[in-house]
Amino acid sequence: MDALLRHLRLSVRTLARAPLFTVTAVATLALGIGANTAIFSVVHGVLLEPLPYANEDRLLGLWNEAPGLGFDLLNQSPANYFVYREDATTLEEVALWADRTAQISGLDQPEELRGLMVTDGFFPVLGVQAALGRTFTAADDQPGAARTVMLTHPYWQRAFGGDPGVIGRTLTINGNPHEIVGVTPDGFRFLDSDAELFTTARFDPAEVIMGNFSYQLIARRTPDASIEQVQAELSRLIPVAVERFPGPVTMSMLEQAAFKPVTRPLKEDLVGDVRPVLWVLLGTVGMVLLIACANVANLLLVRAEGRSRDVAVRTALGAGRRAIAGGFLSESVVLGLVGGALGIGLAAGGLRLLRALGPGELPRLSSVGIDGTVLLFTLAVSVLAGLLFGLFPVLRYGKADLAPALKEGGRSGTAGREKHRARNALAVGQVALALVLLVGSGLMIRSFQALRDVDPGFSAPEEVFTFRVTLPSAVIEEPVAVLNAYEQMVRGLEALPGVRAVSAATAVPMSGSQSNDPIYREEAPTPPGQIPPIRRFVFMVPGWFQTLGVPLVAGRDLEWSDLRDLRHVVVVSESFARENYGDARSALGRRVSTIALDDSEPVWQEIVGVVGDVHHDGLDQEAPATMYWPMLQENMYGVGTEVQRSLVFTVRADASARPTLLERSRQVVWSVAPSAPLAQVRTLQDLVQGSLARTSFTLVMLGIAALVALLLGAIGLYGVISYGVSQRTKEMGLRIALGAEPSAVTAMVVRQGVRLSVLGVAAGLIAAFGLARLMDSLLFGVEPVDLPTYAVVSVVLAGVAVLASWLPARRAAGVDPATALRAE
Repeated sequence: MDALLRHLRLSVRTLARAPLFTVTAVATLALGIGANTAIFSVVHGVLLEPLPYANEDRLLGLWNEAPGLGFDLLNQSPANYFVYREDATTLEEVALWADRTAQISGLDQPEELRGLMVTDGFFPVLGVQAALGRTFTAADDQPGAARTVMLTHPYWQRAFGGDPGVIGRTLTINGNPHEIVGVTPDGFRFLDSDAELFTTARFDPAEVIMGNFSYQLIARRTPDASIEQVQAELSRLIPVAVERFPGPVTMSMLEQAAFKPVTRPLKEDLVGDVRPVLWVLLGTVGMVLLIACANVANLLLVRAEGRSRDVAVRTALGAGRRAIAGGFLSESVVLGLVGGALGIGLAAGGLRLLRALGPGELPRLSSVGIDGTVLLFTLAVSVLAGLLFGLFPVLRYGKADLAPALKEGGRSGTAGREKHRARNALAVGQVALALVLLVGSGLMIRSFQALRDVDPGFSAPEEVFTFRVTLPSAVIEEPVAVLNAYEQMVRGLEALPGVRAVSAATAVPMSGSQSNDPIYREEAPTPPGQIPPIRRFVFMVPGWFQTLGVPLVAGRDLEWSDLRDLRHVVVVSESFARENYGDARSALGRRVSTIALDDSEPVWQEIVGVVGDVHHDGLDQEAPATMYWPMLQENMYGVGTEVQRSLVFTVRADASARPTLLERSRQVVWSVAPSAPLAQVRTLQDLVQGSLARTSFTLVMLGIAALVALLLGAIGLYGVISYGVSQRTKEMGLRIALGAEPSAVTAMVVRQGVRLSVLGVAAGLIAAFGLARLMDSLLFGVEPVDLPTYAVVSVVLAGVAVLASWLPARRAAGVDPATALRAE
């Protein structure tokens, strides 16, 4: 320990005597270590940090898959929930949940909150107790029971000022009074949900059928049950659910769909598909650190070469190889630790950038920070980096016998080839790693451009303002009255100055809302027992296509009279028409139904129009075949008149009207329904940008890393060539004295740089093929091995390498022979 401390103190004093070298090395390391610390903190917070719930390792997300229908991940039916809860022996507790909007009235002004509808086992599964009051009981979750609600701690503080007397008070939600029974603990959050309150599901088992896969399940497995055992038991319980809760979905249908349960750790429900993005970014900044280490290693080699005589003298005086190596390594570790300390500050700033640029679907990003684990990671990286680049001078100059260095470095000698091998190898490695990062960045640029070139199916999204309005049955009961209210709102909005078109539908493109249902065609009956095609459903009022700029391909749009007269009509997308009828014109007049022919008499809906395809799920997803229905329907599902009570308004307005459009729209809506808040206020352009968020985030992060790598690589190559020129000053002078043209000297030096860069490009291309395959899931419209990208990146990197070589080459060509010979 004393020897180690002695080495460290000596290293600090030695580095302090070389401030330029020390500052350059520390700054280079701080950049690389800081980037790694920032990205690792995100990886740790999102992927590695356990969920903040009791028995986190036993919590499961229960899903289904139905590859026969094209569903890799399918939600749950209440039938599954009841059977799993009552019959599964590998599960201690099961709970159902679903996102729900909550229209709050009776407080200062109406507002819409995000909420979760849950069963009574929800909080027990997570091991969460109420901070105030109680959690839900089985009695709260019974059909017909009095409605109850739990508030989150932030909403309790915001809406009620943290008043402990809130328990027992009434909160009006969706027009119905709910008794407040509890408040969740401060800091509690379910996965990445922004829910502000919780209500009970209150399912009636007598009315549950096998179908309606619109919910999610969480569970806690028993201590002795593995995930594989749970999944095997749930598979055996699927036929039980079909038999116990008979409905439109039969066992033969499930077999055709290859339906089976999917059981996975609950954290997977949180992480989703961001895992590959984060691992790619962590690998990327790891390469940046390697390039930084290579740069510092080259600096240390140059510095060590200047100290080779001192090392030889120390060796002659009895210093062993361990002592010599310890001196080099202690200096490098000190540099690594100082660089790591500064890197933590850079990482803190980098995290602020990540929070600003991070896509909305990146979970837990707001809570990611630099904690003890991240600091330990930074310490480990700093020490390992110091040892890594410190090994190069140890291997080169840490030999016991360095007497030859006294001869090799004399006034009349020039640098030997062996002396340059390590520096040249490091420069080649830097070029190779820089090329790998540039290829990754280039592929993301190509993907982003391909996404930008996708026609979304609508026009000028920046002109379209959207907001959701909900009219629950407790506010307006009669379906026709709901239609009338929405029509009044549309007419009122159309009359606002600067508004060019208005409509409303159950979902707006790229919002994440979707509804999929089976469809039956009159001319091609689905055989009994077989699964019909599942297609996207959107319910709307007239004018939606015109407002969004969706082209009408054939036929006509829906009309208000269609809704008032309850006509059985539908508009379909062009892809649906091509899929089933060959072309748009042939689809007109055909009839479809949502009721199976073998169940009851179908209600046939006539196709009256065909419109262009819309990318409802994002620019990187195929435009789904879509059915556009009137929002008011009679016997569509065989249950009387049905109306859609929650619609997203789309308002296309001139730029001059947009600053006051929200307030004017609110007044129009409140003039018809005073208790209806405007929720999810945004523009269609916001949704388009959201669909590009993950790609643009990855592009920016890779781009920054690639530019830093390119800069460090160019600096490293420049350093190697420049040092080589300084060591060959006598040779250059002799060449020029003997008649060599300066241009020939310049070309000779540039050739050395080009030779190193070509080796680096070749090695980098091989490594880039592997990285590109790992990035395959992040790419769109471009193959992992995209030859134009590889070619352009190689040319750019070669050009930078030539520039980095040309600068010292100019200095070499300008050597004065007399001065060079006198210097020797």
